[in-house]
Amino acid sequence: MEEDNLIFGTRAVMEALEAGKDIEKIFIQKGLSNELYHQLRNALKGQAVPIQIVPPEKLKRITDKNHQGVVAYLTEINYYNSEELLGEVFEKGKIPLVLILDRVTDVRNFGAIARGAECAGVDFIIIPSRGAAQITGDAIKTSAGALHRIKVCREDNLKTTIDYLKESGLQIVSCHEKTDNLIYDADLTKPTAIIVGSEENGISNEYLKRSDIQVKIPMAGKIASLNVSVASGIVLFEAVKQRL
Repeated sequence: MEEDNLIFGTRAVMEALEAGKDIEKIFIQKGLSNELYHQLRNALKGQAVPIQIVPPEKLKRITDKNHQGVVAYLTEINYYNSEELLGEVFEKGKIPLVLILDRVTDVRNFGAIARGAECAGVDFIIIPSRGAAQITGDAIKTSAGALHRIKVCREDNLKTTIDYLKESGLQIVSCHEKTDNLIYDADLTKPTAIIVGSEENGISNEYLKRSDIQVKIPMAGKIASLNVSVASGIVLFEAVKQRL
């Protein structure tokens, strides 16, 4: 993370929240319990801000200044609300194409995915508030600036978000290797949200259960899987091809 994005001290973090600043992550010292701390936790209720409880040594490694047990990083980008964005897409008369990333934690993979998504005309990307790559300067650099163009939504509960997308008329398409359906079998001209998962764990079962269709990319070589940024690009440009 960039030093310029570092803020420390409970009151400073609360002021950033009150000013409407987007926060990437908050580190709180284990065992912290005072009036300001409780005010901070109340201010964070209902916000999709990742919070990590850490030992004091962790905070000392981040900064040797008087952090009062609370350190946070401001985001490199602004986060958006997926429900509001989806409404705007429909109002414009567009057929939505949304990309959902389940636990993609590698910063450079995230940047490359965002670059491909922007090129494919994805309306917005949805990530979980926990278990997702932090959007750092490296991510923005790898995205070739796409992260300043494409909108990213950080959601506290992906299950609820997926349910909302389904209720709004989007089909949920999960892309992974453990299915018999090929990406060419899916009709991606419909309003669609595509889910890709981490290389380590794939897509969570709870999201697979909510999918309308599960598809895979056909493989002709001996290596069984693709890098997630490459895989997302392939399935997104299949959607582009079908929509031309």
